[in-house]
Formats: sequence, C-alpha cells, structure tokens
Amino acid sequence: MFLRSAILPALFVTLSACDMSPDSAYGFRLPEGDAEVGKAVFEEKQCATCHIIGAFPELRDNMTDPEMNVAIGGLQTRIATHGELVSAVINPSHKIARGYKREPYVEDGQSAMRTVNEQLTVAELIDLVAFLQDQYEEFPDY
Repeated sequence: MFLRSAILPALFVTLSACDMSPDSAYGFRLPEGDAEVGKAVFEEKQCATCHIIGAFPELRDNMTDPEMNVAIGGLQTRIATHGELVSAVINPSHKIARGYKREPYVEDGQSAMRTVNEQLTVAELIDLVAFLQDQYEEFPDY
C-alpha cells in the first residue's frame, strides 16, 4: 500500500510534466548547424543593425539604430533551447525578454523586430540557431 501511495503521485507528476499537446516542444530538435555559416546569415540578414554580439565587435559597425542595441549572448543561467531560439527568430513577439518591455523594443505588445520569415530558408535558420547558441555561456556551476 505504501509503495502504491508513493509511486502513483510521482508517476502523475512525471507524466503531467511531459506536455504532449500540439503546442508542446516535445520532440523538437534541429539538425546540427554550421555556426560559421550562421554568422554569415546573421550578417546577410542585417541582424546586426539592432543586435550586438559581444564576441564579434566587428558586427557592431553595422548597427544603424544604436538605440535598439539588443544584446545576444553572454553569461546566462542556462543556454536557450533550439525551440526558444527558433521562436525568437520566426515569432519575436512570442516572448520578449524582461529587459526589453519598453520602447523602442515593444509597440502595442508586439516586438519591433522585423520578421525575415519570407527570406530565411530552413537551412539558414538551422545555421543561424547554431551561431546564436554558440554566443551563450552558462554560468559556472560551483
């Protein structure tokens, strides 16, 4: 009886954490991308007009609107998943970082980031995500 009363709640919690709804990210995994090609995509799509990447100061020269200055990368408590990075690129209004809930980043609750969905191929998106993911460093676990 004790075994059943201990296992059933644990099983319920475990299964409820595995969201299998249509909105779930379950099973989402990109193929391995090429970060160098992704850097070229970042430049070609003119992402550096608003985004700064600390490891690449040469990309700052392309910044046309210094007021935007949205940082990508650096030390974080965790590395963003493929799903989070893809969502940030193709649906920038899905989740706006707390630090950017103000003008000029958000207008009427929507991100000011332009979408490149019509110009970005799936291969370019995969490489871009590889490049972006390489820009993050997780805080050391002491």
